[in-house]
Amino acid sequence: MFALLMVAQSDWWLSALIAAIVGFAVSYIFFGKLRDAVALDIVARRSTASHDPDRDAEDAAADLSAGNQNLEGDR
Repeated sequence: MFALLMVAQSDWWLSALIAAIVGFAVSYIFFGKLRDAVALDIVARRSTASHDPDRDAEDAAADLSAGNQNLEGDR
């Protein structure tokens, strides 16, 4: 689209804007099923609780560090 508009001697910024709008419209129309599948995958990943030992260790270390800072502030 951009090349066609450039061949038609349109301004480069106008060609880029029109090409971006057309590209967005085409992807919105033709990739709806893919977009929905990705959205459902994101919801599925966010709804299940994942147990990550590294995350638990980092949380425990952060809690311990925060507790030590509170004790030092009271002195």
